[in-house]
Amino acid sequence: MPSDCINYQNSGYFSKLIVDYLDEKSELQSLYNRFPKIENFQEQIREKSINFNDKHKRQVLVESLEKQYANFVISDATSANIQLLIEDNTFTITTGHQLNLFTGPLYFLYKIVSTINLCKELKLVYPQFNFVPVYWMATEDHDFDEINYFNFKNQKIRWNRESFGPVGRLSTEGLEEVFETFSKELGLGTNADFIRDLFKKSYLEHSNLADATRFLANELFKNEGLVILDGDSHELKQLFIPYAKKELLEQTSFEKVNETLPKLNDYNIQVNPREINLFYIEDDLRERIVFEDGVYKVNNTNTTFAESEILAELENNPKKFSPNVILRPLYQEVILPNLCYIGGGGEIAYWLELKSNFEANNVTFPMLLIRNSVLLPSEKQASKLDKLALNWKDMFLSQQTLIDNKTNELSNFTIDFSVQKEALKKQFEGLHQIANQTDKSFIGAVKAQEAKQIKGLDHLEKRLLKAERKNHADQLERITLIQNELFPNKSLQERQVNFSVFYSEFGPSLIASLLEELKPLEQEFEVLVLK
Repeated sequence: MPSDCINYQNSGYFSKLIVDYLDEKSELQSLYNRFPKIENFQEQIREKSINFNDKHKRQVLVESLEKQYANFVISDATSANIQLLIEDNTFTITTGHQLNLFTGPLYFLYKIVSTINLCKELKLVYPQFNFVPVYWMATEDHDFDEINYFNFKNQKIRWNRESFGPVGRLSTEGLEEVFETFSKELGLGTNADFIRDLFKKSYLEHSNLADATRFLANELFKNEGLVILDGDSHELKQLFIPYAKKELLEQTSFEKVNETLPKLNDYNIQVNPREINLFYIEDDLRERIVFEDGVYKVNNTNTTFAESEILAELENNPKKFSPNVILRPLYQEVILPNLCYIGGGGEIAYWLELKSNFEANNVTFPMLLIRNSVLLPSEKQASKLDKLALNWKDMFLSQQTLIDNKTNELSNFTIDFSVQKEALKKQFEGLHQIANQTDKSFIGAVKAQEAKQIKGLDHLEKRLLKAERKNHADQLERITLIQNELFPNKSLQERQVNFSVFYSEFGPSLIASLLEELKPLEQEFEVLVLK
């Protein structure tokens, strides 16, 4: 069975910014607090202990979680972790994710497993502290089109309806039809019955998307003590009032993030700040707050506030003020005794814009860890790779590069004309010497002839490669098919496929295997052959 270690930097699926971050390039080190290594957590704990030393915050956090879990059956492990949060020696490791229908793509699982496993690893090294895994539900997002579907066996299971406000408050009405469609696709068997029942209990027995997602994530990870947090909370937002007030009056995040962006000039900027990075939300409304002509306005509405009025509204109804992508991380770190945020490459890219804003608000910046990435081949697929003399690194190549490489390997002769090109260049060296002693027109003619003959060799090389691809078409087609199976739509499996595809075949061993194998601090793309 083929096996290789593919680190994130060499996988070809991470941006230059994330590759440089993982390589700890010196030019990026001012943008984060500490790199996520096990030995660095000691100082992170010390700093967060000093910065997060308000017992009231912990009390509010625990009471809010108890309120959010009031109508849910939770495990002893989760209950114990919630109570531990009151203790000064308890810290969190946090990941966040949208409320994708039925978890959306596979990496939902990888985020949470990375968070759980890091807590376990930290407990072994720092036994005097407690570490609680937290899943922050992105209940206040509003981009419904990003979350209203999942892919199951080449079919897109979609929830067709409209949504205008924060998605966590969205009614689950209409999901009966989605359930019927999905149920028919699932087929028969114990695993299929579990998935069917899980979808039904999650979405048909809960009235809004936040509660449905909480139930679903809790069912999958309750035995691991996962704590699921909804930031759309009056009590938690009260803790954030001073920071939201500063945002309204001073617009600090706009200033500080814009100061940071020039340090990222060599990269694609993930997000740009707005003057005010807060939304005003109600059940069917999520609009930006803007400051124009001396008044605060809720964009695309007739709602306006004078300064005194919006500050009074903030004090009385903090739940109506929702931080956007720039400010939400600050909100998270204000209310949690958090040490590390675990996210995908895109998330870490925008977190790297935010450290100066945290410093301006006197809030400890968390460590930033790239979540585990995983490829899940079956034993049958692994066997195919063996027979085709492929390894896992081959699978991460672009398809064109993979086919060209394998064509060269399968051929009885070399399809690389580099030797011939070098010989040709040497032959022309003498002509160049002669040309330099005569008029300029002859120099141009020599250069043109050299370029023409090099181009001719390039053309012959491509023709030969094409001919050899035709000679080995059957084997190359099998190689293409296996890569397409493992990388659907020429993309990472984890971004395309829903967990139910694998759970319907492998059952509980899917999550058990992830919990056993994933090592969040190793920064390697895990290839986990399911049995």
